[in-house]
Amino acid sequence: MPGFDLSRRLAAEALGTALLVATVVGSGIMAESLTCDMALALLGNTLPTGAILVVLITILGPVSGAHFNPAVSLVFALKRQIAPREALFYVAAQIVGGIAGTVIAHAMFALPLLDASLKVRTGGAQWLAEGVAAFGLIATILAGIRFERASVPWLVGLYITAAYWFTSSTSFANPAVAIARSLTNTFSGIRPVDLPGFIAAELCGAVAALLLMNWLLRATGEGAPMAKEAQL
Repeated sequence: MPGFDLSRRLAAEALGTALLVATVVGSGIMAESLTCDMALALLGNTLPTGAILVVLITILGPVSGAHFNPAVSLVFALKRQIAPREALFYVAAQIVGGIAGTVIAHAMFALPLLDASLKVRTGGAQWLAEGVAAFGLIATILAGIRFERASVPWLVGLYITAAYWFTSSTSFANPAVAIARSLTNTFSGIRPVDLPGFIAAELCGAVAALLLMNWLLRATGEGAPMAKEAQL
């Protein structure tokens, strides 16, 4: 992003991902401690996640672009809007930030700082759900930037709020968040052994969304957006 050097952008990515994961994990712990009703607990996990995304994208978007997600960084690298080397640094910052978010959430609730999850999340249906979740997230971001940039924080927050409920996986849609959630044996956790299937599905969904939206959002008479960007 113009105006901010790489170190500041990486700090924003790490901070944003940490706060996002702290919200996901912390609200899950709180919800699970307050109710035995799984639907109510999921709602208690959903609303804070959607809300914090609006806040984080609004305040950190001008600094780093507010990716907070390796799938998003991959898409913008493929669109040539971020250099591949910088995208790799973004991903590293997001993963480190995500793990820090889990540690922070555990510390706030006096739990072991890291605790590998035992929660089973695997199988074709959940992999498909993760692909759909990531597809929808990327489509929302790209169309939002194209038509209503100022509304992107709300669009993303509302999309994730909805996707928690219409996907069987509860919409991780983020490899860095998935890695961080594998280190919490609480409501929002995922077994480490289940990570490869989720991450592969998320990346496939993200690339599929990029391919479709690159065509769909091209008005008559416009050149291919990626081709035009490459000439700049």
